[in-house]
Amino acid sequence: MDNQRRKFLGTMGAITAGAMLAGNRFAFAADKSPIKVGVLHSLSGTMAISESALKDVALMTFEQINASGGVMGRMIEPVVVDPASNWPLFAEKARQLLTKDKVAVVFGCWTSVSRKSVLPVFEELNGLLFYPVQYEGEELSQNVFYTGAAPNQQAIPAVEYLMSKDGGGAKRFFLLGTDYVYPRTTNKILRAFLKSKGVKEADIAEVYTPFGHSDYQTIVANIKKFAGGGKTTVISTINGDSNVPFYKELGNQGLKATDVPVMAFSVAEQELAGMDAKPLVGHLAAWNYFESVKSPVNIAFVKMWKDYVKKKGLKDFPVTDDPMEATYVGIHMWKQAVEKAHSDAVDKVRIAMAGQTFKAPSGFTLEMDKTNHHLHKPVMIGEIRADGQFNVVWKTPKTIRAQPWSPYIAGNEGKQKL
Repeated sequence: MDNQRRKFLGTMGAITAGAMLAGNRFAFAADKSPIKVGVLHSLSGTMAISESALKDVALMTFEQINASGGVMGRMIEPVVVDPASNWPLFAEKARQLLTKDKVAVVFGCWTSVSRKSVLPVFEELNGLLFYPVQYEGEELSQNVFYTGAAPNQQAIPAVEYLMSKDGGGAKRFFLLGTDYVYPRTTNKILRAFLKSKGVKEADIAEVYTPFGHSDYQTIVANIKKFAGGGKTTVISTINGDSNVPFYKELGNQGLKATDVPVMAFSVAEQELAGMDAKPLVGHLAAWNYFESVKSPVNIAFVKMWKDYVKKKGLKDFPVTDDPMEATYVGIHMWKQAVEKAHSDAVDKVRIAMAGQTFKAPSGFTLEMDKTNHHLHKPVMIGEIRADGQFNVVWKTPKTIRAQPWSPYIAGNEGKQKL
């Protein structure tokens, strides 16, 4: 009798849970109001060169989803704000999106200082941020999904490649970055990594410039001087429009990739579109996606973007790049999670995001890790071509699980999940 009772209660519980789930699904789909989502990217200021295209690829993706029926029949209504490369303003705009505009989710930020600025707001108000750019790690928040690369998915493999025979066998490393948290923390990790490989302190240089810096004459001259001590490479974490004068100065001083290769972590196709790429041929970048990747999904993605550019007259953004792909993947994963949860409520979507997969333009199926809010991603090294595209010269055979907390920094043991 007890066994029958337990079976009966178990069956009734399953029926009740199923009924509640069906009820939630019906209630969500029955609500015909649009789902408001926030877009938080700099459309002016020093970071507009990189971030403006992310706003546009987000709008394109929302249009794509709406054209195919929306999210369980509900349309996405984007709310776009411009924090104007002003880090405190990012926090103000994030609060506005969550409290005034009542958005269900925000897609945005590029620099880590902007992400750090908004993080307390998202945690205080239990908002949800999808962050689409490579970063320095050393952070893990319940309120953020990180769709860009952690250091072990970009910075560390890039330096390992440079030290390898195929990568030129670099012995000396000039770490050049913009002066804020991402370059400084990334270089702290890289310095520890290089020392673990036997690289001496004298063979590592470290220089920082402010946002918007434009005079690289002395720095490039110092790079040439430093290179006199042996096989040298530049690891560049310069962000924003400062990349234009830096690469121009390399050309002015005749510093070619065959002399001192530059490995960039924040220069992609969008940045190269505003430069004369011919003097930069052979310099490198490490990402998880390049427009030149040959895959059926990427062919469709690139075509969709170029059609959108033509339709909207976006002449400044003719190409795709890694953060754009990460934005596109993140939006689709969020949609899938909402459909799985039958709700756009943050707590329910957070749970439903664990283990989400998506066939990405990179040609790989990406997975959202079940415990650390990061994507499993491939790593690719690209070599700059004269047309501003990249030849992929090296890539991992499969996706790599992110390590948000670098093992090269003491005290990070056991910190890899929420």
